[in-house]
Amino acid sequence: MKISSGLQEFHEKLESENLGPLWSSIHKLNTIEPEAKPVPYLWKKELIERNLEEAEELLEVGNGADRRALFLINPGMKDLKPVGWGGATQTLYAAVQAVKPGEVAPAHRHTTTALRFIMKGKGAVGRVNGEKITFEPGDYLTTPTWAWHDHANEGDETVYWMDCLDAPFTKYMNVCFTEFYPEKQQELSVPDDYSSKRYQGGMVRPISDRKPSIAPLGRYKWEQTKQGIEGLREFDPDPFDGLAVEYINPSNGKDANNRIGARMQMLPAGFKGKAHRHVHSNVYHVFKGKGHTVMNGIKFEWSEGDFFVIPSWVWHEHVNESETEDACLFSTNDLPIMEAFDFERVEELKSNDGHQDVKEIFQPVY
Repeated sequence: MKISSGLQEFHEKLESENLGPLWSSIHKLNTIEPEAKPVPYLWKKELIERNLEEAEELLEVGNGADRRALFLINPGMKDLKPVGWGGATQTLYAAVQAVKPGEVAPAHRHTTTALRFIMKGKGAVGRVNGEKITFEPGDYLTTPTWAWHDHANEGDETVYWMDCLDAPFTKYMNVCFTEFYPEKQQELSVPDDYSSKRYQGGMVRPISDRKPSIAPLGRYKWEQTKQGIEGLREFDPDPFDGLAVEYINPSNGKDANNRIGARMQMLPAGFKGKAHRHVHSNVYHVFKGKGHTVMNGIKFEWSEGDFFVIPSWVWHEHVNESETEDACLFSTNDLPIMEAFDFERVEELKSNDGHQDVKEIFQPVY
């Protein structure tokens, strides 16, 4: 649309009066396809651990700070940094938390839903709605919306885990409420690891849970997750995601955390996935192995401990570069939100046998 000097002046006048000309912005409101604000990005393990170690020297938890964690800021989401959340994607916040022996994070609850994936270290525990839950590397833990939760390290080594919350989404929707427990830690009302013991039979559930509840299982053990993946080995892997499983709520079959999906996928040795894209976004943590993911023609090389994000509607394909070792990727997603509004859409790359041409290699910060 050609804009005359007079029309440009009129546009500027409208802006000063808090109005806008729809005729010049209609295509910005209704795009041909999604245009993600966040960008594909990767954070190296070395960068995160080095800064956490520095934080350990400078910051004492309990002396003015409740926890020691670094959150991931997507370069495309930097405008959210002043409000303190950053945003790994447009809906998901992700952080790496280091908890030293003896440290305690006080009990609280919020409308934002949250989860944890234990990266390394033993001895940490959490309390969620009156249940004390032990943490082991590879475990996935749920903290549903408005659930009381606190955590502590009762062991003798630092424990590291990934936090993921739907904070950018809830803050944008202006629905964030937070409440603090009157004591540092909440009272326990059931035996330790109560939900894990009730569900140690795997895909069977106590008859009392026939009526759906928001999070009847608080801890998904790595050994059980691994066993579920191993059961897929005798079948052909998914051409896009390899041997992949998702964590579900055993009382209703839906996602384990009501607004954040979570998956563990094993890329068998030598796996070369095909490319697809979807509306939902993902935050990935490399739990084991080494490989790369091509996103919109850019090659992102990852290894154990790294994090990377796949924004909405970005072509991506995963490759395990080892011919002898499997790679394991834990990921979170906003698929439950997209499905709730019927926004989800998936497209497979049909050209070039389903593979992208690599145009450049991402150079991470170390």
